[in-house]
Amino acid sequence: QVRLVESGGGLVQPGGSLRLSCAASGNAYSINTIDWYRQAPGKQRELVATDASSARTMYADSVKGRFTVSRDNDKNTGYLQMHSLKPEDTAVYTCNVHLYTLDGGYLELWGQGTQVTVSS
Repeated sequence: QVRLVESGGGLVQPGGSLRLSCAASGNAYSINTIDWYRQAPGKQRELVATDASSARTMYADSVKGRFTVSRDNDKNTGYLQMHSLKPEDTAVYTCNVHLYTLDGGYLELWGQGTQVTVSS
């Protein structure tokens, strides 16, 4: 069984920074891709960043230059570093992970979501 835990959300002032984490544990062997989504109240879910195993990354235009994805493969953990946060970045952020398991399987998992609120 694989467990996926998100952390790092919170309240931050405009211009501030936060780092979100998405950690896989248990039967997880290695992460293939990590997608970071967000959904603000009354809006559709938006893909904001992708971290692919081939070191390819993708960012939505709305976060390009401010958000950065990275990972620690030894810890099976992905990160979303967010700088210069704006009120419009306020949303629930959720990671979506594709990973290989120790017993040779391949899973897609969703994190539980973490609230990011940017407000003065």
